[in-house]
Amino acid sequence: MTKRVLIAGFKHETNTFSKLPTDIDAYRKRALHFGGDIRAAYTGTNTEIAGFLDTCEKYGWEPVLSVVADATPSGRVTREAFETVSGHILETIDKEGVPDAILLQLHGAMVTQDHDDGESALLSLIRGKTGRDVPIGVTHDLHANVTDLTAELCDVLVSYRTYPHIDMHETAARCTELVARMLGGEIDPVVTVLRGPQLDGVDHGRTTAPGPMRDILALADQLTREHDLLSASVNAGFPWADVDYAGPSVIVVAGRDNRGAGIAADALRAELWRTREVMTIAPVSARQAVAEARETGRLGAPFIIADFADNPGGGGYGDATGLLRAMIAAELEDAALSALYDPESVAACAAAGEGADIELQLGGKLEPSLGAPIAARGQVIGLHDGAFKLEGPMSTGLALDLGPVAVFRTGGIDVVLASNRAQNYDRQFFAAFGIDPLKKRILALKSAQHFRADYAPIASGIAVVDEGGGITSHNFAALDYKHLRRPIWPLDDVSDAEALQG
Repeated sequence: MTKRVLIAGFKHETNTFSKLPTDIDAYRKRALHFGGDIRAAYTGTNTEIAGFLDTCEKYGWEPVLSVVADATPSGRVTREAFETVSGHILETIDKEGVPDAILLQLHGAMVTQDHDDGESALLSLIRGKTGRDVPIGVTHDLHANVTDLTAELCDVLVSYRTYPHIDMHETAARCTELVARMLGGEIDPVVTVLRGPQLDGVDHGRTTAPGPMRDILALADQLTREHDLLSASVNAGFPWADVDYAGPSVIVVAGRDNRGAGIAADALRAELWRTREVMTIAPVSARQAVAEARETGRLGAPFIIADFADNPGGGGYGDATGLLRAMIAAELEDAALSALYDPESVAACAAAGEGADIELQLGGKLEPSLGAPIAARGQVIGLHDGAFKLEGPMSTGLALDLGPVAVFRTGGIDVVLASNRAQNYDRQFFAAFGIDPLKKRILALKSAQHFRADYAPIASGIAVVDEGGGITSHNFAALDYKHLRRPIWPLDDVSDAEALQG
């Protein structure tokens, strides 16, 4: 008899220091698909949903498509948004009947108005409908903050192994293969999660250069072989969440009677702690980055400047002006920035019309303390609807929409102004709006690390700016944590003995 497998996605990486609530409209702006629309939106893309669909086809399962919701990182998910999306999943189960298995695309760092642990809240609701006998396979982002309850409520839990995240489809396939083995009666898995007293670690998960994340993944593979594990994942954690359990963790999936699971998890947790201070990048000031860019960038091989501290991909507002101010002060030529979140300036450009010379107050509107608006005169050189498809290695083929977009040229700098917040990790953030990245000497991005997947191959050099002022800065001491477990590194002194006990 054909197996019926429910597929759903409900993702959010919640920056609890953001004052922007994540409401249902935030999901509509990025991704909110129901039922049959899911197949059209995700088939052929490098996403977990596509991976689930492809593996269902491989096994001849009937996919029961419920909802896929994803919003740009920001503040807590509102009660309405959580109830709308989770309610649709429960409604699907009511209408279609309890499935043979469930595959869920989750992030692992969702915080809602009512739940510090949004993933376990969702899983608890689903288990209330299905009971414990229905296998549930879950995928997580590499930057998940994983709780014990989430591990208890699912049967399979696997995370990405790359940052930039280019293995979403592959991760879903690994998850689904284990669920298939459950349905075949071959395995009876248990999920174990361990974390230590640290807020950040493994170089924040970077895998684009040799370093602690690559090393610990190699160790995870070795331990998987030695202890006959089903899966071993390492999460760098999401430190911009003021919740008790934030920080790096390790996940081991193994047979119920496999005593090696605990040994492996302990070894991986020890490695998390041992390498906690190792970093493969050295952030610089905006002024330093601009100076290096002027010397190094050239047509055909632009210099890339990434604004780490104002990264919308981690919940940053995307409208901080420190980097742009430094670029304007340096009177750069053949430069571009994408994208500055500024709906007001987009509207002003649209009202003035393409080709108009106007003065704008650029950026700095959500939190002026992170960079006040910049008074700039320039020309509107393009107006666009903001919709495009990603072509780079990350989320290839996925549709994205920045809302109405204006390209504003001030001096020698083209500024892409967007009406929706989004992290720039694809060259289409320029190309879709008439800017050829290879015809600029300097490209400035609102991003932290994901940009490397598509931009590193063309870059003459890269600088990461973190001046400690944004809500995605690594200056954790500047953030007002109230609910985080303490003591915790690097905010507190923690001994090796304290870190490795238990």
